[in-house]
Amino acid sequence: MAYTVLARKYRSQTFDDVVGQDPIAQTLKNAIKTGRVAHAYLFTGTRGVGKTTMARILAKSLNCLAADAPTTQPCCKCESCVAINAGDDIDVIEIDGASNRGIDNIRELRQNVIYRPARCRFKIYIIDEVHMLTTESFNALLKTLEEPPSHVKFIFATTEPNKVILTIQSRCQRFDFNNITAPKIAGQLKSILKQEKIKYEDDLILPLAKMANGSMRDALSLLDRLISTGTEPLSASLLEEFLGCPNSEKIWNLIAEIGSSNAAGTLAAVEDLISGGVSEVQIVDSLIEYMRDLMVAKSAGAETELLVLTAQQRKRAGELAEKFDVAALIYNITALEKLRWTIKNSDTARALLEASLLRFALSEHFLNVDQLLSGLQGNPFAPIKKKEPIDERRWTMDDRRVTKGEHQTSPVRRSFSESGSIENQEKPQTTNSEHRESGIENLVSAEQAGAGQEKAEPVASEQKQAQPAPNRLKTSSQRKNELINHPAVKTVLMGLDATITGVEEDK
Repeated sequence: MAYTVLARKYRSQTFDDVVGQDPIAQTLKNAIKTGRVAHAYLFTGTRGVGKTTMARILAKSLNCLAADAPTTQPCCKCESCVAINAGDDIDVIEIDGASNRGIDNIRELRQNVIYRPARCRFKIYIIDEVHMLTTESFNALLKTLEEPPSHVKFIFATTEPNKVILTIQSRCQRFDFNNITAPKIAGQLKSILKQEKIKYEDDLILPLAKMANGSMRDALSLLDRLISTGTEPLSASLLEEFLGCPNSEKIWNLIAEIGSSNAAGTLAAVEDLISGGVSEVQIVDSLIEYMRDLMVAKSAGAETELLVLTAQQRKRAGELAEKFDVAALIYNITALEKLRWTIKNSDTARALLEASLLRFALSEHFLNVDQLLSGLQGNPFAPIKKKEPIDERRWTMDDRRVTKGEHQTSPVRRSFSESGSIENQEKPQTTNSEHRESGIENLVSAEQAGAGQEKAEPVASEQKQAQPAPNRLKTSSQRKNELINHPAVKTVLMGLDATITGVEEDK
């Protein structure tokens, strides 16, 4: 007999067998028990998470010939169940939406729904990749989908629900299938390897489960490839040798060199990976994943359940996390994600990768904006301290004396500097507070103050007109523009891929 791949051989047969979709399975079972099965369902989710499998299980539950009514436990042995498993039952029609997307195909479907099933309770249409149907096809299906015959059920499956028009979605019960977690995938892989009587090492399972990215079918396909190598026991080294994955120990070593600020060691670790056949994009992807583990270990501890690692890997992650701070890891991850898209279209991918990793390793040698500005001689952008509101006009006062009886003021000389400060200021020692008014315009005479003594002489030799605000009193917007346009600041911003959002003044 022809070989059957693991993804088909170990496809779930009942609701209880489905891995990672327990809430959906339980909801459908309850609907069958209470007789509340809808006429149309929409199953959404990423590839390989069980959408088509769940659709077939639901069809078997509704049409199992071994039961007198719809059941939550199909026998999987009757003629109907066997035919549904094979995908060739005459009453359960599976349609590929990508190759049957035209309006003529939907018209044919509409003509056939009026006929009752040949041997089962329901005629069930399973349309996979339904988002591939044209808008005209969707619209032609609306009326039939809203009020189908009592013997017809529709089950739609798609990986892109956003492409299914809302009028179709509103006529269906929608179920969103989640990505399957790595621990659940790992448990299923162990069970299958045990049934297949294939020896394996424990350090293989978790890395393989994580490579599947939440897809059980992808995990089984990868396992099929490893089994085909004919090597036993299966080990993590096979992932690098046959699947092209970077060696985990080499990635840990690269991160250790970055954390130790060893430039030469960082370049040597990159060379070790590339000479082993690992591409620059694969290195970046691995670094993002591993540094994410360090970030979680640094923030929540190495024993947190957020890390899907073996005991030895947890210990290693905890040790390396001490070489970094959380802010550095966050920056590294975001910078690597930008680098990933850059090197895909670059002819100098290796140089870009090495330059970025050296920046991580030698980060203490790169000045931030504050350090750069504080180190500039005669820094024109130093924050201006806030002062009390003052008159910004320049003026001088010659020596004058104001007498009132036996009281006499001391000589006064005032001068406003360009910055608006007052130099050599002495307050007149008069006893009458009315005489303390500002002398910018002119001093109030003693007679006007009611003293009856000699009249005070004008203190300003020449009245100055108001001058505009000095150049150094700049607004925040002006200071920001000057800061951004400074050549040294431009260099730093370009190197850090950063922007200035504001200029803060000292309080």
